[in-house]
Amino acid sequence: MSPDQTAPEAASVPTGAADSALASARRVLQLQAQGVTALADRLDGEFLAALELLFDVEGRVIVSGMGKSGHIARKIAATLASTGTPAQYVHPGEASHGDLGMITRRDAVVALSNSGGTVELADLIAHAARIGIPLVGITARAGSPLADAATVALILPQVEEGCPMGLAPTTSTSMMLALGDALAVALLDRRGFSTRDFQLLHPGGTLGNKLKRVRQIMHTGDRLPLVGPDVAMSEAIVVMSACSFGCVGVVDAAGALMGILTDGDLRRHMGPDLLGRSVGDVMTAGPKVIRPDALVEEAVAVMNAGKITSLFVVTDGRPVGIVHVHDCLRAGVA
Repeated sequence: MSPDQTAPEAASVPTGAADSALASARRVLQLQAQGVTALADRLDGEFLAALELLFDVEGRVIVSGMGKSGHIARKIAATLASTGTPAQYVHPGEASHGDLGMITRRDAVVALSNSGGTVELADLIAHAARIGIPLVGITARAGSPLADAATVALILPQVEEGCPMGLAPTTSTSMMLALGDALAVALLDRRGFSTRDFQLLHPGGTLGNKLKRVRQIMHTGDRLPLVGPDVAMSEAIVVMSACSFGCVGVVDAAGALMGILTDGDLRRHMGPDLLGRSVGDVMTAGPKVIRPDALVEEAVAVMNAGKITSLFVVTDGRPVGIVHVHDCLRAGVA
């Protein structure tokens, strides 16, 4: 919007209409909450059977559904894939026209249909039976074609849809989505999926930045400012200035980090004899450090808590790198 443009005034809503809209919206959310709660309460051995079935899949989990169930199926497939369970959405209509070739004998199928009688799923269900792969059905109708054909049928509780006509899928799709998330997270736990695994599958964007490790952004080699405790302060200041981290690490004869010399130490010990003193006389012992495999967010937290701008990265007490708060900012973590 240009500076000379003004935002349009918000349209006023009559009090009665506003109250009605809010009541309708709250009713939908309350019904969806009731549906998810009812779903959680009835999880049983069938859920565990579906979990084990999907855990044992050697190939991919093929997720499918039609209409609104199809949109939910796409999201479930994406969540499974991003949490360590290879998965793919297959459109049931396209499956009947060649995409059945995407499904192999190493896969399993998760099919979603509130009614359990979605015609477009018929060929996909038949294909699963023909090649002998497991089928998990998610439906609200026990005894439906999908429930009867499924290796494991996960039956949704009978809960009122948010649509006042009871036609538009709202509560039912919320339960399907929640059940898919429950399966994905239970599989994540079952596999021992770690934050490191998660980072490998989410290298981009804000989430990828949050999962970056210190070793990915730290400075090493010639960029590592280190001196011994017997070095003269005049020499240490030259090293500090050359590396531009505002500090130098002090290591003993075995290479272990024993202290740190910072700009603050220089100010506190400023005097006519400073340049002639040894680093060991001026340094701060026991500096704060970080592990190479720590999250960058952890390094930022340590720096914020200590009101410092740099951290030495250590392994077995020896400095292997250094990270500055600006490195964290450039990595998208603050």
